[in-house]
Amino acid sequence: MKNFYLKPKLFSVLKSYTKEQCLKDIIAGIIVAIIALPLSIALALASGVEPACGVYTAIAAGFVVSFLGGSRIQIAGPTAAFATIVAGIVASQGMDGLFLATIMAGIMLILMGVFKLGSLIKFIPYTITTGFTSGIAVTILIGQLKDFFGLTYADGVKPIEAIEKLEANFEAISTFSPAALLVGAVCLAILIIYPKFEKRVPPSLIAVFAGVLMVKFIPGLDDGVFTIGELYTIPAGLPKVDFAGMDFSLAKISAVLPDAFTIAILAAIESLLSCVVADSMVNSRHNSNAELVAQGAGNIASVLFGGIPATGAIARTAANANNGGRTPISGMVHSVVLLLVLLFLMPYAGLIPMPTIAAILFMVAYNMSEWKKFVSVIKRAPKSDTIVMVTTFVLTVVFDLVIAIEVGMILAAMLFMKRMSEETVVSDWKYVAEDAENDDKDLLAVPKHVRVYEISGPLFFGAADKILDIKFKEYTKCLVLRMRAVPALDATAMNSLSELYKKCEKNGISLVLSHVADQPLAVMKKNGFYDKLGEDRFCPNIHAAIEKASSLAE
Repeated sequence: MKNFYLKPKLFSVLKSYTKEQCLKDIIAGIIVAIIALPLSIALALASGVEPACGVYTAIAAGFVVSFLGGSRIQIAGPTAAFATIVAGIVASQGMDGLFLATIMAGIMLILMGVFKLGSLIKFIPYTITTGFTSGIAVTILIGQLKDFFGLTYADGVKPIEAIEKLEANFEAISTFSPAALLVGAVCLAILIIYPKFEKRVPPSLIAVFAGVLMVKFIPGLDDGVFTIGELYTIPAGLPKVDFAGMDFSLAKISAVLPDAFTIAILAAIESLLSCVVADSMVNSRHNSNAELVAQGAGNIASVLFGGIPATGAIARTAANANNGGRTPISGMVHSVVLLLVLLFLMPYAGLIPMPTIAAILFMVAYNMSEWKKFVSVIKRAPKSDTIVMVTTFVLTVVFDLVIAIEVGMILAAMLFMKRMSEETVVSDWKYVAEDAENDDKDLLAVPKHVRVYEISGPLFFGAADKILDIKFKEYTKCLVLRMRAVPALDATAMNSLSELYKKCEKNGISLVLSHVADQPLAVMKKNGFYDKLGEDRFCPNIHAAIEKASSLAE
């Protein structure tokens, strides 16, 4: 197993594990569990599922990802990035649809790791990840306005999309509760101000206690503020997943396939980004393929345990590092602590006020929005990158993440191809006759009957038409294409080159190529163009090419 490319990081670090590090990992795991508890409940509610589902996710996915993962300190669990996706799947496909989509996404992630696709995630542009991350942050914020202001929707009103929630909030403005706003505002103030003075105890835990105490002991607040227990059932003990009533038909699988793909891609992106952050904090290096396999297994374990999709959580991973966690043991301890809470303390979560949950999610949304990066891209990045980011952002808020990623990737690819095509230049050499006085010593003397074109940049379908713009003179007998700056050639450009060759033959013009790089040469050989033109027409440099052209033009 020494060189096994999917080897979990746990098996590597245990070789030099010490009692001192074990104690640090246990302490870090306990602290991360305290942070994860209110966040897991809040994110479950934002996802449109029962609050306990968030804890189930943190337990199952957290343990499996730490045990099998490729990072030293990655903490997995429910994250804000999945909240709107999960809510949409539950609303449209039900819990069985979410179960199926997550299982399928888990299988996709495992296959991505097995086939060593971990490095392919880098091909998703930074502007797209920034756009949809900021978009998700806005949708989370919009989704929590109802509970923060204590609004009550009319019977039958169950908005799913962010715009629908905004409209529902405006319609329900008459039900505004000052008591809910007071509790939410105090908890939000604690979350903002408390970390400036004390960082050892998680601010979300302080906010939860403050919210519970306010509703319990301040007269009048209990009537105007809903708690989790009043709206949801908080089960104690291990979850019970009922498979009997689930729809596993081919039609259902087909319906949730796009959602499964979105979950898999987003889980891969977010978990590997979290791994990169973790590496920088503990001076380590993660195994991206092992991490993808672990994320796949973790997601499957999560839904089998009654949870929802999970991925690496950057904030909890950073908290793990900051509190001394240096091995996967800390992540496993975090899951065990949450399991004990589930078994013995979970019913007390019903006392948490909904405005407190909203305040916690407001801070989650703010922290993940990365608005400074968003503004920086707008100010400093090329216009094409800004267009991709803003488009992805708007589509995430107005529609959903599936559409946003699809359109964003297509737009990014199209703009990239346009930019690359603009870098490809086909230029005619300045003509200097052999017997003329050459004032510029850098210019080569080219016989009158020889015409030289220099091609620079990749020759692909976006720039293939530039080859056909090459012109001849009436007296031209030989055409030289200098291709030393052409790194790549595709089938479309090869076809254009063949058309140019036919045009040359028709006009009695010989074609000579100079300094053809390895990849274009391989394409020409496979196409048959190399044999058709002849080995002697491929010259190693421009001097040899002009000499060959001169002999052909005589």
